[in-house]
Amino acid sequence: MNYYILKIVITTILIVAISEISKRSSLIGAILASVPLVSVLAMVWLYQDTKDINKINELSVSIFWLVLPSLALFISLPILLKQGLNFYLSLIISIGVTATCYYLMVKILNYFGISL
Repeated sequence: MNYYILKIVITTILIVAISEISKRSSLIGAILASVPLVSVLAMVWLYQDTKDINKINELSVSIFWLVLPSLALFISLPILLKQGLNFYLSLIISIGVTATCYYLMVKILNYFGISL
């Protein structure tokens, strides 16, 4: 149980730290947020839990393929905000666009015989 609390605390501290740093400098916040900290932490936690290199490999490959559709959020959100839409509405629409892109990417990969 202590291990899970440690995982939650470390992950939470990183997210809060990036948020606070972003208030002072959007560049530094963006650099820290663009580093795949969540992916790295997920791989570290997965390895600590399983010691299974194959699971780490599968996770890494899946993350690689799903980075492309995740970019839809960062394209659609600023476009919607510039059009004057409310932040939360823009965020919800952008998440929907991103989810659709994830779905399409998985379908396209399956078509080419790549399963995630």
